[in-house]
Amino acid sequence: MTAQKIRVRFAPSPTGPLHIGGVRTALYNYLFAKKNGGDYILRVEDTDSQRFVAGAEEYIIQSLEWVGIRFDEGPHVGGKYGPYRQSERKNIYKQYIDQLLSNGFAYLAFDTPEELEAKRKEIPNFQYDASTRLSMRNSFTLSPKETRALLESGLPHTVRIRIEPDQIIHVRDLIRGDINVNSSIIDDKVLFKSSDGLPTYHLANVADDHLMEITHVIRGEEWLPSAPLHVLLYKYLGWETSQPAFAHLPLLLKPEGNGKLSKRDGDRLGFPVFPLQWRDPKTGETASGYREAGYLPEALLNFLALLGWNPGDDREIFSLEELIDLFSLEKCSKNGAKFDYKKGEWFNRHYIQSKSDEAMAELFLPILKEKGINISWDKVVKIVGLIKERVHFTTEWWNQSAFFFIAPNAYDEKTASKCLKNDSPEKMQALISVLQPIDDFSASTIEPIVMDRISSKGYATGEIMNTLRLALVGESKGPHIFDIMEIIGKEETIKRIKTVMSYEL
Repeated sequence: MTAQKIRVRFAPSPTGPLHIGGVRTALYNYLFAKKNGGDYILRVEDTDSQRFVAGAEEYIIQSLEWVGIRFDEGPHVGGKYGPYRQSERKNIYKQYIDQLLSNGFAYLAFDTPEELEAKRKEIPNFQYDASTRLSMRNSFTLSPKETRALLESGLPHTVRIRIEPDQIIHVRDLIRGDINVNSSIIDDKVLFKSSDGLPTYHLANVADDHLMEITHVIRGEEWLPSAPLHVLLYKYLGWETSQPAFAHLPLLLKPEGNGKLSKRDGDRLGFPVFPLQWRDPKTGETASGYREAGYLPEALLNFLALLGWNPGDDREIFSLEELIDLFSLEKCSKNGAKFDYKKGEWFNRHYIQSKSDEAMAELFLPILKEKGINISWDKVVKIVGLIKERVHFTTEWWNQSAFFFIAPNAYDEKTASKCLKNDSPEKMQALISVLQPIDDFSASTIEPIVMDRISSKGYATGEIMNTLRLALVGESKGPHIFDIMEIIGKEETIKRIKTVMSYEL
């Protein structure tokens, strides 16, 4: 018998930007699918019409494309199991609502929001279940005639699942093992709302996983409480034999203290919690993203992969291909993973340094274009090679290299006060006289000539070189001074030296 093909899905709700924890979930699903030669599906769970945010779906797709996660099926690529937006599948779900109602596994409820709120105030820790449903307004307490009349009147209603108390529900989790839950702690969840004609997450999720032939549901730990309810729905709908395997991933925890990672942690400590910059269409508030903060997607994926999974050894650097080859759910942790954002910075610096100068120059070119800088490709590659070791983020390229393109218009006062003395103009003029005759203005030619002149004159090397760096850069930073001189050229070098000679402290 041929084994069923592995099919997994990432099913975000378009209620806002994709959290970095969602990116990790998407990554683990991707690794699992590709490791097992399976299909990877994007399904947009947009049944919560009250929380829908315009542009969120596009943001999610762009975010995952940026990090390098590709889907085999989805609303943006198509596929034979579509539609892939739940709002476009309304007619599909009705038959399952009718089936549950006719089999007695669900019932109609007409309670208003005000009535529900009153009941919550009346009963501490109120739960709509077998112990309270007979005091509510539903098809258990209403006669068939009253129920029909309310339906015909168009009164808003919901369909709730009927949970029988004190039953043991078994959930098999590939990460957490066997979990047994008493049904008494589960309330009669809403499966359908007449107000928008859409099912809730619980029914739509189960129906779509079945119809799309999903074999494994890999999702965050926060969804674990819903697993017993989903197991019951598979049973009530007669789909027990096709129920997918569950795997609930560990939470991403705050870098400091206890609890789940939140946007507030990022705002407080200065790191993004979203893959791309997000602008809230309602408030206009903008939140930073990893792309705009100067992270490489490969570095972010490598960092996220190790937050909850370990290959079993001390290695830390993995290509996406290596992650696919090594990944297994059995090696995922049950415990939450601290979000060490400083480690994320370390990963990014490693990947920047590991990339070729040409690859990094490609990323630098748009920045130069934005600044109106026109320079040869060879020089861009060389500049990148000189400053690559000095940056953690691609956003630092300009700050670390601006002096290659624009002469300093001010000098660091502390450095200037140490370097510039009464005899500095004389010494700099002597340096100019050495540089002017040089035709081959390469670092390898300039350096021995200049150093020989400094030695023959008995000048202090540090004093001359620090003053020269101040003239060229404007402060005491930058790569090897003779490499800078080679790139900016003889004319510009001499021009900058003359400028610093006229500087007055």
